[in-house]
Amino acid sequence: MNREQITEHDREHKAQPQVLIVGAGPAGLALAIELGQRDIRCLLIERNDRVGYAPRAKTTNVRTREYMRRWGIADKLRAASPLGLDYPSNVVFCTRLNGPRLASIENAMNCAPGKNSLYSEHAQWIPQYSVEEVMRSHVQTLPSVELRFSCELALFEQDAAGVVAQLNDLESGSSFDVRCQYLVGADGARSTVRAAIGAKLEGAYGLSRNYNVVFRAPGLAEAHRHGPAIMYWQINGDVPSLIGPMDSGDKWFFMPTQLREGQKVTAEDAPDLIRRATGLSTQEIEVLSTDEWVASRLIADKYSDRRVFLVGDACHLHPPFGGYGMNMGVADGVDLGWKIAAVLQGWGGQTLLDSYEQERRPVHNFVMDEAVANHAVLGNQLWQEGLEDATDAGEQMRQAVGTRIKVAKMREFNTLGVVLGYRYDSSPVIAPDGSEAPVIDFLNYVPSARPGALAPHAWLHDGTSLYDHFGRGFTLLASLDADATVLDDARRAAGAIGVPLTVIQPAERVVGQLYAARYALIRPDQHVAWRADAWPADGAALLKHVSGQAVQGSVL
Repeated sequence: MNREQITEHDREHKAQPQVLIVGAGPAGLALAIELGQRDIRCLLIERNDRVGYAPRAKTTNVRTREYMRRWGIADKLRAASPLGLDYPSNVVFCTRLNGPRLASIENAMNCAPGKNSLYSEHAQWIPQYSVEEVMRSHVQTLPSVELRFSCELALFEQDAAGVVAQLNDLESGSSFDVRCQYLVGADGARSTVRAAIGAKLEGAYGLSRNYNVVFRAPGLAEAHRHGPAIMYWQINGDVPSLIGPMDSGDKWFFMPTQLREGQKVTAEDAPDLIRRATGLSTQEIEVLSTDEWVASRLIADKYSDRRVFLVGDACHLHPPFGGYGMNMGVADGVDLGWKIAAVLQGWGGQTLLDSYEQERRPVHNFVMDEAVANHAVLGNQLWQEGLEDATDAGEQMRQAVGTRIKVAKMREFNTLGVVLGYRYDSSPVIAPDGSEAPVIDFLNYVPSARPGALAPHAWLHDGTSLYDHFGRGFTLLASLDADATVLDDARRAAGAIGVPLTVIQPAERVVGQLYAARYALIRPDQHVAWRADAWPADGAALLKHVSGQAVQGSVL
């Protein structure tokens, strides 16, 4: 393929996109929203139509919902909750649905509605396909984004001026070429883009082989005695498994956690497995789908090649325990999206694009380690012979296992320290202040305004979130006693080099206490880029550093 092969039809098609995004799952949709809301022309292609696919992720965590608040669609996702927002996000551990309870964890993943000072949006238990529908609907309202289904990437070439990609329309059988300045592979575990740039997944493949069964069972919620929960861990020697409600209409998911070598779970044998696992032998069961998947810990050896980047499952894969996968992909789209937009709009430099992998790779490794630790303790590891015995010895064993569960599984369902506590410590576009890095505790999240960390959250007295006042570019958060002339200097410095800057001075004293400095510079993704008690004499140099305009490795 060469550039002369572009047809007249393609020239007339539509204004050529600045960014081509391959894959319209959550990572690709997040990237398209991040770019589209900044008026960057995007073409988002998806070889499937996404309708009717397996549910995969079911937890949209606090941070992802904060992005959605930033995009203006958090309320739409809230309204799409199939079980209702007040449905308790509890996790119950029992021997079977008709057996004794061993332990329970309340408000798993921080899904309970209501205001919390630590974050602007609670998490939500909602199937991934519903999340995608909300995101996709929003994408289709963005004038600069074109979404094409049944369209796949065939091949591409790139040079210093841009990328030329050949796309196949799977409905018509025709092909056409697209010129763009950047191409992003959000095309999942079997990424075509990853293979094309010569990136390889490294790590541990096949930690376990699993099946996710989706089924309809009228009255199942009322047939057991454990009350409403988002997930029930069934710990027995017969069919250790996870089961839980997934959607309205009596739709449930089921995942056995111990399969024999070569064992498959088909639509024909799944009902018997479910009945054996739950102990509810008379339950009516209609299997809707069975989806085989393999839990692995894999990460790409590189995330980019010049003008081509990878996000989401295309560059990292890990076990789903802890609910990190989809959420990490959305965060990838946000991180890369604002940076590409900054470069295309002329106020971001190449170092900003280089920082994508430098920031995200340590986070991916950290989160994958958490997921692998969670995967190491499943129902079959918690089972002990005699656990279901109706004897005093059986009861003592159940109490002991219950205590072990609370210790071993706490980090899987109380994850705020991981979700909000990760930092970009080694980023070339962060200006360090020399402060000591706080320890990341999965359970006890302590906000920190140390550069690289997520900006500490606060509710303001008018009921809004501090985050609601951050601008689409950088935000200079100043204390009330900040000198007006200094703020004017900051605005002039930003204007001189084209960096968008919003200046805010919240009246609430708690904000000053959280940030522990007179000034803090917040990035578009709500991470702290710099803080100090005095604005630097050369404010333009600081802004060039955090926007990637400075030469990488230069010192402020």
